[in-house]
Amino acid sequence: MREYAEVEVAMRLIAVDMDGTLVGPDGGVSARNLKAMKAAERAGVEVVVATGRRHSYAMRVLRGLGLREEDALISSNGTVTRTIGGRLVERTLLPVETARWLCGHLDEFRNALVVTFDKVGADGEDARGALVVERMEELTASIGRWMAANEPYIVRMVPIEQALEGDAPIQMMLCGTIERMRRAEARLLEHPGVSAVGVTPLRRDEVRRLESLGRAEGGISPQERAPGAEAALHRTEYPERDLSIVDILPAGCSKGSALLRLAEGRGIGATEILAIGDNWNDVSMLEIAGQAVLMGNAPEDLKAAAAERGWRMGLRHDEDGVAEAIESALAGI
Repeated sequence: MREYAEVEVAMRLIAVDMDGTLVGPDGGVSARNLKAMKAAERAGVEVVVATGRRHSYAMRVLRGLGLREEDALISSNGTVTRTIGGRLVERTLLPVETARWLCGHLDEFRNALVVTFDKVGADGEDARGALVVERMEELTASIGRWMAANEPYIVRMVPIEQALEGDAPIQMMLCGTIERMRRAEARLLEHPGVSAVGVTPLRRDEVRRLESLGRAEGGISPQERAPGAEAALHRTEYPERDLSIVDILPAGCSKGSALLRLAEGRGIGATEILAIGDNWNDVSMLEIAGQAVLMGNAPEDLKAAAAERGWRMGLRHDEDGVAEAIESALAGI
């Protein structure tokens, strides 16, 4: 077998989601997945992790893997980009006034709400107050392990609007059952200032048109930004756990738009990107990539959408699906 470094590859950048993709059921990155990522780097391909996790929570898994300090980590579904070493590359804040009316608009769903602030220090760790909640019970019931793991950063404020008297947040997050979060989405979308991203994939011709528009206008979300939109919804669903996470981001923010800007800064075109993901919040980057691989553990409705768009179906996250996708790409398959 020839060495990966000797293979002439068609892609120059690989974007990999974390949960349900790079991260296995045991909460870690397998030896095979890590070996494939490092093989890609030896072949001259940049590897970017793009996650819904905030930076410090992602680093709990990535720290110690031997990734390069200068590698990029796109976090909070595209609102923040830092290097693995912690250097801030780009950040977009949710305007305080937007966050305030969202709190009011959410009404019955406030007990499922988390407001997130970017309080990452020089060491890559968050400070207490990075996460603010109004009620704990509903969140503990739906994402108990996450709440326990993030206890050092959580502050409870009643009403939650008190948290918005200082810095602007980077995002808001709702967690609960799939049925309840679908109702929360519908409630949020009643407001003209809210648009949906990563819920219904775009046709490829629409993506290419928007990509061209983004280059001309200095960057645009891969999904068309609704006129007057102030916030964008991104959904992540885990049917086997009856769990849905709805992230509320500044309008125009997504993994795809952050990835496009990062790639453009490196002189890399969208056709030279391989994107690997498993969920609805990955749709924006899967849409813009020249090569897209959807993990075998993706929700069934997303698999159906992927088949219509010609995305490659990969293995599951418990079958080293990331490694298989990277190995196949490096081998020219």
